[in-house]
Amino acid sequence: MADAGRVEGGCHCGAVRFEATGDFSSAISCNCSICQKRGHWLAFLPASAFTVTAGEALLTDYQFNQHVIHHLFCPRCGIEAFARGKTPDGGDMVAVNVRCIDGIDLSAVTVHPYDGRSH
Repeated sequence: MADAGRVEGGCHCGAVRFEATGDFSSAISCNCSICQKRGHWLAFLPASAFTVTAGEALLTDYQFNQHVIHHLFCPRCGIEAFARGKTPDGGDMVAVNVRCIDGIDLSAVTVHPYDGRSH
């Protein structure tokens, strides 16, 4: 399922779970220092379209560079299923790692390169 709609997902061990509503037919593949190493494919949503359903108290926050994105990961399995930050206009947003969506057909996701290294 890669089309717009409600999805569920989470980390590898299942301790952190989420629900999200949005269009997951495309994602960005960023080449910044963290995304390149982790292999994230990210889809961006307003925070209002995203809910952590399990494990929020477990999440560990990692920030680097300008400290504007909260890279939240499960301390048990190390997976970052999503990150939180702000849109350019100051609104709350969530970057969902589409690789963490349950049952998603990754071959149906259009991946767009993003030069995060230069930003």
